Amino acid sequence: MATTLLIVLLVIACVALAFFILIQNPKGGGLATGGASSNMFGVQRTGDVLEKGTWVLLALIVVFSLAITAMSKSGNTGGSTGSKIDEHINKAAAPSPIGSALPKSTAPAATPAATDTTKK
Repeated sequence: MATTLLIVLLVIACVALAFFILIQNPKGGGLATGGASSNMFGVQRTGDVLEKGTWVLLALIVVFSLAITAMSKSGNTGGSTGSKIDEHINKAAAPSPIGSALPKSTAPAATPAATDTTKK
């Protein structure tokens, strides 16, 4: 349950980071370009907010990724994740060593009858 929540938060942080990066203008314009909002946000102030937001989201992604990894490794103590594939692999018969593959009661195969190889 907690791992699922962390994965959802990680996806949300990734999408938010993508938006933060796409909003930024490499020349410093960003959200401050055009319209009436240019008086409210200055170029320098907008750049600072977007840059800090980018760094915060990046740090959150790293923390969420490390937490998911730590939780998945600590939860896997039995060596099996409980999936159907793992159950099928565990149920598969172990291969027998060479030499014991034939049952002891089998007799060697009879040699085929000799055929006439002369041409007529």
